[in-house]
Amino acid sequence: MPALVSEPGWEIKPAPASLPPSGGLACARKGFSMRALAVAAIVLACFAASHMLAEPSPALAGGIAADSAFVSKQHARAKPSRGADNCRWARDRECDEPDIGTGSCALGTDYSDCRAMRQGENDSCRWARDGECDEPRFGTGACTQGTDRTDCGDIAWLRNQDDSCATSFNSVCEEAGRGDGSCAARTDRTDCNRRERPLTISDHFFGRDDRVRVNAHEAPWRFMGRLTNDAGEACTATLIAADVIVTAAHCIHTERGVLAGARFEPAAGGGAARTIAYLISPRFDYQRFNSGDEIDGLDWALLRLDRPLGQELGFAGVHNLTGEGRAAARAAELYQAGYSWDTCDTLSANVRCHL
Repeated sequence: MPALVSEPGWEIKPAPASLPPSGGLACARKGFSMRALAVAAIVLACFAASHMLAEPSPALAGGIAADSAFVSKQHARAKPSRGADNCRWARDRECDEPDIGTGSCALGTDYSDCRAMRQGENDSCRWARDGECDEPRFGTGACTQGTDRTDCGDIAWLRNQDDSCATSFNSVCEEAGRGDGSCAARTDRTDCNRRERPLTISDHFFGRDDRVRVNAHEAPWRFMGRLTNDAGEACTATLIAADVIVTAAHCIHTERGVLAGARFEPAAGGGAARTIAYLISPRFDYQRFNSGDEIDGLDWALLRLDRPLGQELGFAGVHNLTGEGRAAARAAELYQAGYSWDTCDTLSANVRCHL
């Protein structure tokens, strides 16, 4: 793999700190940004097809893994001595204490991550004032929460909120104190605030959050599911043939190399399947992918299953959309869905999108 090179006078920002895998998927206040979560859907299947037709690829090889994690945490009740970093989530750059953070740590056990938030936000991060928000969740995650004030100021209101309520995206605010209380506090973010998002946000891909919840038993959503490796790390994947799924390359090609052992579970439930082979572009470079966006078009991976689940559920297929010309590509309606960090184990989707 080629070495990661930076321009003279520039430094590469570190990736967000890794979180311990959960061994399963559960709704939680901790998670990776959507950049780290693979949102592999029909639009990605079309995208992969254009690359497959453009360059010959070697035969499928064995082994697969994912590098994105959903993690489950519970509130701690004890109050250790002030200023400690003895929570398991300490020093991950995100404040997890209950009064001002995610609530995943007991009060006083995530001191370093919460210090700037308690003392008043500042620009003490080395990446502050570079025009990019670097705080966790909605930023790159290179800075500790509260230390990139200037760059994150306009989107600081998004902190520690998500759309994990079962009735999110219904255009009705249902949080206690602002609605009927059927949603827990800070779990109906979009309905209780607004859908507009800055284009620089890392929380998701679009300037307006127009996601909806979908019925996993209907097409095309039943073609999709969760790909979980043996370490408990998960990505979204989509059936594009009876025994082939597509996901993102960064889900199987990580800093630890290509990790073997994964299970695909359709969103509609029922039977699951194991992966037995994979294919990625030989030009995909994990470090280069994480340091910029110039090879985002290579972020696809095909994986063969040991069971033809597509015979039971159907599959999206592969369509060379870009090969039909610019006009046809722009006119096509595209559908994208995935297990976003802020919607837990429920598929959310962007529907009828256009290039």
